[in-house]
Amino acid sequence: MTTHAPHTPQAAQSVTLPASLDEAVAALAAMPAAVPVAGGTDLMAAVNAGLLRPAALVGLGRINEIRGWQYQDGHALLGAGLTHARMGRPDFAALIPALAAAARAAGPPQIRNAGTLGGNIATAAPTGDALPVLAALEAILVIHGPGGSRREIPVSHLLAGREMLRPGELIGFVRVPLLHAPQVFLKATGRTGPGRAVASVGLVLDPARRGVRCAIGAVAPMPLRPLEAEQWVASLIDWDGERTLAPEALEAFGEYVAAACVPDQGEPVAPGVLHLRRTVAVLARRALGRALTS
Repeated sequence: MTTHAPHTPQAAQSVTLPASLDEAVAALAAMPAAVPVAGGTDLMAAVNAGLLRPAALVGLGRINEIRGWQYQDGHALLGAGLTHARMGRPDFAALIPALAAAARAAGPPQIRNAGTLGGNIATAAPTGDALPVLAALEAILVIHGPGGSRREIPVSHLLAGREMLRPGELIGFVRVPLLHAPQVFLKATGRTGPGRAVASVGLVLDPARRGVRCAIGAVAPMPLRPLEAEQWVASLIDWDGERTLAPEALEAFGEYVAAACVPDQGEPVAPGVLHLRRTVAVLARRALGRALTS
């Protein structure tokens, strides 16, 4: 009788623990096969599943400069090392309510305590709760590279694969506008895992630009912006008055968003597609209704 040893993930050959972003970038540049790790919630799941065998790890947990936030010209400059638990606290929620709500919905306490904002972005899992909020906020990533280089890219460009992180680069910070206006995050969950979104929505009002920005998460590989629906509903809002909409307009907005983000995929439309479209319509309608009455 042949016995088999239990499967154990292969350990990384080396672990580097830099104390600054520049040291982390230098370590990644020196070891092209190294993988950066912060909270490790997604990385270790991939390792345990046998999907990833990193030759080396560069741990980011000791880099204090990316664990907080600061104010900068009407924006919040968020460190990529901010944990979901930290973003869920009241002081952060007062700044960016929708992102705080997404952080609180990110999973059980052990996930929220370990998972980070930068990791959520870099992993770019379709069900990442922070992603539709960042897309709706039109957040900008501050990328740190070798030799002290810095560049900025819209978060939507990275999530859509239009721009990628280059060798040796790390997400250092996320710049988010402080709108001082209502913003909402909602998600629907199913049987795909504890707290895992079937669909989610990040929605913000931007009174200064008389705009509505909405992003739908989990229904596609990246958050989707229904731009025509945004523009249509923004044209109906009395930005100088009470900012209210008739129930029929809210209903139509939800249907408009759902049709844009969950296409038919042929006739007849599959029941699963119809259910997902209804879910998205309800989320979008409720999010806008809550934002307008906040």
